[in-house]
Amino acid sequence: MILHTLHQHISKSHLISKIEYKIAIIGGGLAGLCCAIELSKQGLSVCLIEKESYPKHKVCGEYISNEVVPYLNYLGLNVANLGATMIKRFQLSTEDGKLINAKLPLGGFGLSRYKMDFELAQIAAKNGVTIVKDVVERIDFKDDFFDILLQSGNLITSTLAIGAYGKRSNLDIKSKRSFIQKKSPFLAVKIHVKGNFDNDLVALHNFEGGYCGVSKVENDIINLCYITTYESFKRIKDIDTFQREIVMKNVHLNKIFTETNPLMDSPLTISQISFANKTKVENHVLMCGDSAGMIHPLCGNGMGMAIRSAHMLSKIIIQHKNELKNRKIIEVQYQTIWNKEFKLRLSIGRIASSIFAKPKFTSALMNGTKYIPIILPSIIKLTHGKVMEI
Repeated sequence: MILHTLHQHISKSHLISKIEYKIAIIGGGLAGLCCAIELSKQGLSVCLIEKESYPKHKVCGEYISNEVVPYLNYLGLNVANLGATMIKRFQLSTEDGKLINAKLPLGGFGLSRYKMDFELAQIAAKNGVTIVKDVVERIDFKDDFFDILLQSGNLITSTLAIGAYGKRSNLDIKSKRSFIQKKSPFLAVKIHVKGNFDNDLVALHNFEGGYCGVSKVENDIINLCYITTYESFKRIKDIDTFQREIVMKNVHLNKIFTETNPLMDSPLTISQISFANKTKVENHVLMCGDSAGMIHPLCGNGMGMAIRSAHMLSKIIIQHKNELKNRKIIEVQYQTIWNKEFKLRLSIGRIASSIFAKPKFTSALMNGTKYIPIILPSIIKLTHGKVMEI
């Protein structure tokens, strides 16, 4: 494998090189990396294009359901060996600090994207994946092939193209995808801190206009990641003030924020997060991971879904690896299996998000769990899948 950094500052009007692959993957997050590894293990030539260098931090809850562990093992990633925390318990609080606790039906683990993406990239490299550090300017489909023009002036040509570039991208705007036409009201903030927090716990604490996930990753690091709306944030527009005046009104978050020490110079942020329906195929580009659809973070299974979708797509491509130009079959099979696996989860995620956005409903749910404890684990099960069979 070639860990490939392309030349910069070269006029786009001059083509530097044209390289051909069976598969081109745009985006080197969880979905893109998992696809790259699985497809390369089957002897397909794969090019993965990622705009940033590894390792890198990403705005993410960094809790992953154990449902994907067998698949990660198959790819060659042993999360326990990387120091992942094993998580068994879930805790939920209302804005006024009322708590309920539940056991996670499958359990999960905490591992930072900084660590996980880097390790997956190393595995991809060993499996022969060409990793190109560059920005995709344009994707053209013509004469039954994809021409992928890079910012450096290089051109990648492939039989299949996979879009795994995350929550939103300039490519979404250029291709005029329907979801990108509407502004999304959500933004997210993430920071790593050091302090006291139970290793086996993932907590979700509500505050006015949002909620914050808390769990440990490797090296005893606590990940704090919260999502809120512009409506809540626009009154202040300063992260420190917003945390102090809004987020920390929840007594549990107040304790965490005041009794821990930040490990980052400043929080990471991302805006315009869309939970709207997305097309799974766009001009024959197969969308994977967050590019195909996102579940609300409060369900705690976005990373698991991205990984599972990578396996679903890879499996279909491998079935047709000797006839990759049979696009219609591949596209229909992928859209069908994606909807069968995830459509209900996403719907439940939207319903759950709307409930938690209303304090009265949240309090009613809290009271209901006192008498029917199975309510919370049942909701969790509906937004997660079964353990993956490889």
